[in-house]
Amino acid sequence: MNDWNGLKAECADCRRCGLCEQRHNVVFGVGNECADVMFVGEGPGEQEDLQGIPFVGPAGRLLDDMLSIIDLSRKENVYISNIVKCRPPRNRDPLETEQDACIGYLRNQVALVKPKIIVCLGRIAAKKLIDENYRITRQHGQWVKKGDIWMTAIYHPSALLRDVSKRPETFDDLISLREKIREVGAKV
Repeated sequence: MNDWNGLKAECADCRRCGLCEQRHNVVFGVGNECADVMFVGEGPGEQEDLQGIPFVGPAGRLLDDMLSIIDLSRKENVYISNIVKCRPPRNRDPLETEQDACIGYLRNQVALVKPKIIVCLGRIAAKKLIDENYRITRQHGQWVKKGDIWMTAIYHPSALLRDVSKRPETFDDLISLREKIREVGAKV
């Protein structure tokens, strides 16, 4: 799919996995569709499912605070999406079959956004996009290049809400992101 409207319509009608049975809304993505920096989480939670927008609950408010630390904003200069577009029951991790059913939508989003940098939010996204053996506790903040895109992973904001001791490491990862944005000449 090579246009936003077609991709959004196709995704809204998706029935590729069982997650469609209980969803209120497909949670497609939000932000600047021409952003040089893209954030990818694992899947929508309850508030996201109800509103149809990624990262709007408590973890989303924390993500907005994290972005503001390095002068980023979901409204201006980043695009935010998830691996799966429908909420897994009880916010469980999305199953591999559910991720596989949805990954084509994310690939199309990446092709349309054309980011220079992708930041995976948490281990699920990192395992799907960076390396299936990715260990978030050991590898967060490390950079890899895939094709023309620089990729890294940071702790998911919901993990930071549960364990505040990880916040200093995440602050360092955000500073590294700011440096990478400057290094690659990303527009922000």
